[in-house]
Amino acid sequence: MLFSNLIIVHISFIDILALNHYTISMAKAILSAFVVAVIIKLFLFDFIIAEGNSMEPAIHSGSVLVVNRLQYGFRFPGQPGYMVQWAMPKQGDIVVFYSPLGGIAVKRCSSSAENGEFMVQGDNNLQSYDSRSYGPVSVEATIGKVLGKK
Repeated sequence: MLFSNLIIVHISFIDILALNHYTISMAKAILSAFVVAVIIKLFLFDFIIAEGNSMEPAIHSGSVLVVNRLQYGFRFPGQPGYMVQWAMPKQGDIVVFYSPLGGIAVKRCSSSAENGEFMVQGDNNLQSYDSRSYGPVSVEATIGKVLGKK
């Protein structure tokens, strides 16, 4: 009788160890996925929701935009300017940048970048607050290029 009780306790202890191993493995997988997602969002791609009508008909308010953060260079998040820059916005690119008002703006590049600055204009000329109002945008203010929308 004593022997059978010991076996039951032993099996229960093994089950607990297996459950803990599974829990630890699952926690590691979730943490790893979270870290990879944060790195992708901060350094490679970002997802933003468009607000306003300035880019209609190309981009409607509420559209989810995929932004390539590495299109023009590499920067650490929150740091002004690029650590390494390998391209400039081209005419026709839809660019995401920090606007002079301090928010994030999405506009079409309307001129090639010269001397570190470029002009932007919304597709909806009557509803757009853009370079016609505040002048050229610094390349250092760019966040990235819109790759697609949903």
